[in-house]
Amino acid sequence: MRGNMLKPIAAVTGSIALAATLSACGGSSAASDAKTVTVYSADGLKGENGDGWYDQVFKDFTKKTGIKVEYVEGGSGEMVQRATREKSNTQADVLVTLPPFIQQADGKGLLEKYTPQGADQVDGADKASDGTWTSVVNNYFSFVYNKKELKTPPATWDELLDGKYKNKLQYSTPGVAGDGTAVVVKAMHDFGGKQPAMDYLKKLQANNVGPSASTGKLAPKVDKGELLVANGDVQMSFAQAKTMPNLGIWFPKTAGGKPTSFALPYAGGLVKNAPHSENGKKLLDFMLSEKAQQQVSSIGGGFAARKDVKATDENAIALTKLMDGVEIFEPDWNDVDKNLQAYVADWKSATGS
Repeated sequence: MRGNMLKPIAAVTGSIALAATLSACGGSSAASDAKTVTVYSADGLKGENGDGWYDQVFKDFTKKTGIKVEYVEGGSGEMVQRATREKSNTQADVLVTLPPFIQQADGKGLLEKYTPQGADQVDGADKASDGTWTSVVNNYFSFVYNKKELKTPPATWDELLDGKYKNKLQYSTPGVAGDGTAVVVKAMHDFGGKQPAMDYLKKLQANNVGPSASTGKLAPKVDKGELLVANGDVQMSFAQAKTMPNLGIWFPKTAGGKPTSFALPYAGGLVKNAPHSENGKKLLDFMLSEKAQQQVSSIGGGFAARKDVKATDENAIALTKLMDGVEIFEPDWNDVDKNLQAYVADWKSATGS
């Protein structure tokens, strides 16, 4: 959802440098049997303190298989761009992004067809019809606010135009961050089309601090009161709220309308010509295993991708309550993918960004 500042992280291997473990060339190589797998992912699933869903899943995966996970994190758009640049020298084995960037990766020919074990329990809308990607964690778009400074969250989009939000509001950059792109998608839905959405975002720009490559970096600013409002998503914001007591989650609506949101899942796919393809398949299988899916809510603060996994932990109950009364719509992701560059260009023109 998120920033394009790449953060190589040796998720399981301590201080081993990522560059030293990557295969020197893409596709099959002498290192193809090495006990390693490289993941390029949108941020949000790895905890700031090593307590996220990825942290637990990668640890358990290594313990079970002996395969170490190397992890590179950034914005959805940047992860796709990086994988595209490396097509002739493939480095990643697994790519995890938010829509519409997983569709973009598919359209660029970056993904290999592979159906992970358990994918039959993932709803059709949450996986590719051609088998190139499958959601591993379900999620919903949202905004965050400072609960200390604002006793109740803003109810409507129009409230954000108030002068008290000047330089106290920020959202991540559409086209770069998945959650930033989601701002445009939601505005187009709520206001009934592209032009009214752009007209609104033009007005909102008077209060906007400016571009942000990372959605995840906005939450700490909201928690500290540097910002009153920012964009986010339920999974990431819920997980961040564990250590950010002033962080609240809310869903904007139009005047007279209902709060709305839409699914914004983390979708994973096997990278074409991956240096450790078999290890990538094993990791995707593991992510969709029943145990890992049960941990999506209890550890990650998200929603299981598998419909046969019914979480009943404390977080799952709180998440269900949070979504109560929120109207869920389904974007046409193929349309968003097809027209993304045009939408971003229109947004830049409207906001002067």
